[in-house]
Amino acid sequence: MLVVACGGESTDTVDSGTYEGTVQEVNAEESEIYVNISEDRTLELYFIEETELVKDTTAVPFDSLATGQKVRVEVEKVGQRLDPLRVEILE
Repeated sequence: MLVVACGGESTDTVDSGTYEGTVQEVNAEESEIYVNISEDRTLELYFIEETELVKDTTAVPFDSLATGQKVRVEVEKVGQRLDPLRVEILE
């Protein structure tokens, strides 16, 4: 399924699971990131209260995220929304 985000970017809905990709955009005001998981698939992820953000097994603040970083995301599909349960900064 293809979803068009408010910014006009096309985003994808995937099954619950773990995916690796590259941070395309960070929106600190909305606690939101866009992650490219393949050449033509981008996930739009709004952080929820339960989202864990870690680097080297240590919890880090949201402002540790930057465009171009490699990340591993564990998401849960809730209807047409993807809730990020865990985001791990790989580099």
